[in-house]
Amino acid sequence: MHNKLKSVVNTSVMLLMFVALSGCSTVQIGRDFDVKAFEEIAGMADMSKAQVRDLLGAPKSTGVAVEKDGSRLVEWVYFYGSGQLPSMSDTHFKMLEIRFTQAGMMQSYNWSSSQ
Repeated sequence: MHNKLKSVVNTSVMLLMFVALSGCSTVQIGRDFDVKAFEEIAGMADMSKAQVRDLLGAPKSTGVAVEKDGSRLVEWVYFYGSGQLPSMSDTHFKMLEIRFTQAGMMQSYNWSSSQ
């Protein structure tokens, strides 16, 4: 389920970027966020959903991640992309996935970036 959600989000985001950026203009999707600031805070203390929302705002997507042991985690996804078409010059994309226990505490996260 986690990989399927990620695939749907990635495909949707890329399709939106392609359609939106098909003119000769710079376009942004999502809302920019500071991964380094998040990591600094996340590394110091357990974070609740409310604390993450205070730091990053509302997630762009929500879902459920099912672990190998069958446990289910609530997953929030944040993404940001910008670029210029049709040349695709200066295209940047980053995504942050955060997983919470059923009690609402952050269990894990991962992020990726085009740079």
